[in-house]
Amino acid sequence: MFSVYHVFFPQYPCVTMVHPGGLLTPREKPVPLKSISVTLSICEFVAGVSATLNYKNEEEVPLEAFFIFPMDEDSAVYSFEAMVDGKKIKAELQDKMTAHTNYENAIIRGHQAFLLEEDMCSRDVFCCNVGNLLPGSQAELTLKYVQELPLEADGALRYVLPAILNPRYQLSGCSEDSCLNMKTPVVSLEDLPYTISMVATISSQHGIDRIQSNCSLSPIEYLGDNKTSAQVSLADGHKFDRDVEFLIYYRAVHTPSVVVEMGESPTKSDSVLGDPAAMVTFYPNIPEAQPSIACGEFIFLMDCSGSMQSPISKQSKSQLRIDVAKETLILLLKSLPLGCYFNIYEFGSTYEAFFPNSVKYAQSTVEEALRRVKLMRANLRGTEILTALQHIYKQPSVPGHPLQVFVFTDGEVTDTFTVVREVKSHRLRHRY
Repeated sequence: MFSVYHVFFPQYPCVTMVHPGGLLTPREKPVPLKSISVTLSICEFVAGVSATLNYKNEEEVPLEAFFIFPMDEDSAVYSFEAMVDGKKIKAELQDKMTAHTNYENAIIRGHQAFLLEEDMCSRDVFCCNVGNLLPGSQAELTLKYVQELPLEADGALRYVLPAILNPRYQLSGCSEDSCLNMKTPVVSLEDLPYTISMVATISSQHGIDRIQSNCSLSPIEYLGDNKTSAQVSLADGHKFDRDVEFLIYYRAVHTPSVVVEMGESPTKSDSVLGDPAAMVTFYPNIPEAQPSIACGEFIFLMDCSGSMQSPISKQSKSQLRIDVAKETLILLLKSLPLGCYFNIYEFGSTYEAFFPNSVKYAQSTVEEALRRVKLMRANLRGTEILTALQHIYKQPSVPGHPLQVFVFTDGEVTDTFTVVREVKSHRLRHRY
């Protein structure tokens, strides 16, 4: 008798709804689940999980069954065992083709054999081909894995044990031989024919502040000094009708810590499990960046040359260019942030500023600017923007308010190259 254990990594994402996991037959019939027992050990930011599920073949014929177990994508399986009629079978890692060949040969000879692999259509669902279950046989499947726990925004560590009888997800158009396509009938909570137990042990050098869950728990028992270790379990009567979720809050979560684990002995000479391992935890407390209080200095240059009196297009009843530019400027004025500074220049053959210097954005200054914008006309002949720009650059900067210049024009600017050089020479002072 032998067993094979194979894990490979698919290339496909998971998207749409499929059916629950558990132990199923090729005819999509669930093998009766009798009990679930979970031992959870959380050390600092890593969880070790041992899940044992008991099934029984109540049919009068042998069954070839498939075990489907959903997992978080950040988890790694390190052990899989099966106890069938008192015989213990432990998984081993083999090449994909070798594993399938050995499994098929065992099934042909009528032996119990197990094939565990990651589903082709889902990175977070493992499928185990359990093989032949004789009539009346009981199968005890134990899956062990480790998982890095994610951190919530409030600093809590989050652990989720998926309810294996709940719906899962897979990619639309997956191959028909996917283990996820099997169906499981709906069972009411009152009629669930199995029991569940779960014991969680949490330990941290940081100290445990509190533990929260979406399920009813037994009273928390603190085991270590200064609340560095705690044990909690699911309350009696839990039906596993939803994922079991824990939120663990440490008292000094930002304090660096080191955990050392000695290697297993004896082990094979080429096994990394024989070497000691250290886990360093460093979760820096980086303060959130404070938003800058500087709003900016906004300068608007409006082209009021004669060409701005032309229609914006050749279509009949087309708006004048000056009117379109004025509408845009009014919209921008009403959208400026509070606390900023602004000024408006109208230019042509000459130029004129609305205010001697940039003014603070306030109701009175905005009302005055809007009044003058509405009076603007395209009556300043040429398009000489250079003198207006030179005047703007000579004005003192408003401390803490970066300068931004907006130009409304239809082009045909006089002495273009000189204008470009002037703007380029002040490129470090403003955005244009």
